[in-house]
Amino acid sequence: MTQIRTDWTRDEIAALFELPFTELLFQAASVHRANHPPEQVQLCTLLSIKTGGCPEDCGYCSQSVKADSGVEATKLMDVQAVLQSAAQAKDHGSQRFCMGAAWRNPKDRDMPAIVEIVKGVREMGLETCMTLGMLTPKQAEMLNEAGLDYYNHNVDTGPEYYERVISSRKYEDRLDTLQNVRDAGINVCSGGIVGMGETRADRVGFVHTLATLERHPESVPVNALVPVKGTVLGDMLADTPLAKIDDIEFVRTVAVARICMPLSMVRLSAGRESMSEATQALCFLAGANSIFTGDKLLTAANAGDASDAALFAKLGLTPLQGEEPLRAERVREPAE
Repeated sequence: MTQIRTDWTRDEIAALFELPFTELLFQAASVHRANHPPEQVQLCTLLSIKTGGCPEDCGYCSQSVKADSGVEATKLMDVQAVLQSAAQAKDHGSQRFCMGAAWRNPKDRDMPAIVEIVKGVREMGLETCMTLGMLTPKQAEMLNEAGLDYYNHNVDTGPEYYERVISSRKYEDRLDTLQNVRDAGINVCSGGIVGMGETRADRVGFVHTLATLERHPESVPVNALVPVKGTVLGDMLADTPLAKIDDIEFVRTVAVARICMPLSMVRLSAGRESMSEATQALCFLAGANSIFTGDKLLTAANAGDASDAALFAKLGLTPLQGEEPLRAERVREPAE
């Protein structure tokens, strides 16, 4: 199995980005095959359990109160309604059920319902993942005790570009939440968004942040910005060459993430519905081995189950069976 490094330098990561495209893909595919079943892709489903009304000012997000995107704020979904959606996701072949709430951070009054949801979804035999904003150590402990498998908290981009996208939360706040999650014993899901007008150097910084954490995230979602009218970035990038990241550069980002974090699940996330089948195939070749399936991602459109099934059939891919490598490795580690 490939050696895990957490001492990557920015120069090393930049050099990977600069490789000839076919050489980069060859290296990434080699790393992937050494650590993962190459023909298997994990199916995940994402549900918005509390939509809109978020006080943050993330420039990409249609759920921010700062955005004029037409997204209506809702209250936290009823526990039984969430569990019904989870059951449907399992019926459609999903292995992991991810739930997102548009909060800056959950209030203590919200935690009992969240705990009940986690327990209910786990009882179905699904992996659980939540993204609720920033967490205190106590909240992270509560989620761990409920049995939460993963907590998602993206760093979004490199540290230098971050302040051009978000001002209501510092980069360090995101890293602190990741540490709280890790300290509580929950698996970490953390990635970001490319195509927000950032440079390649910023994408180097994004990968560097995650690849130099004390322990790599078990899941690394790589999103392509979906420019939404009414959001800061959606309006700024509309009708410009920056409105869609170059497909080859996106695949490069996936490949570099795979090489630097060889055991992580690299998830092809938002923006996939606008990618050609050929681009998605290149992403799978480059080491992406997890996708969100279904018709919707929070508030954005997604490819859909039928489309994904047809693509998998065309490419000879099958849903992942069994444990992800980093989680399996963690189970084998001796207790301290």
